[in-house]
Amino acid sequence: MKSEYDAGPNPARITMRRMVEFGDIDKSGHYHNASVIRWLEAAEAIMHARLGIAEDTFGLAPRVSVELEFRSRLSFMDEVDVTLGVIHVGRTSVRYALEVGHGDRLAARGSVVTVHLPEGAEHAQPWPDRVRRALREGGDQS
Repeated sequence: MKSEYDAGPNPARITMRRMVEFGDIDKSGHYHNASVIRWLEAAEAIMHARLGIAEDTFGLAPRVSVELEFRSRLSFMDEVDVTLGVIHVGRTSVRYALEVGHGDRLAARGSVVTVHLPEGAEHAQPWPDRVRRALREGGDQS
């Protein structure tokens, strides 16, 4: 997962393994696109908890952009690896790259942008220094 963006010296990243569960599939028997959003949210929550910044971001970092490309099907009981990595930390935003794979096959990929919106704020605000540092230097949280 490489990017032209400035992610920092050792950007935060996590890979988690999930099984495609019954609730993740649609009538066709393949994974539903909303499943990818749930997996990315789970990866983000685990990463932020391990970085010690969840209390600074939970409920305070809404998604403002999500772009997903679906490359191949996943079926019930498939094991998938969900990788979420920081690719850019801005003054008020963070961009993640997302990949979902099954074995050596890429199933989905995309990017997600969140902004820091503290309670009561009407517009995005600068990230606290400790959050920026954790995102830019947190390394592998798998």
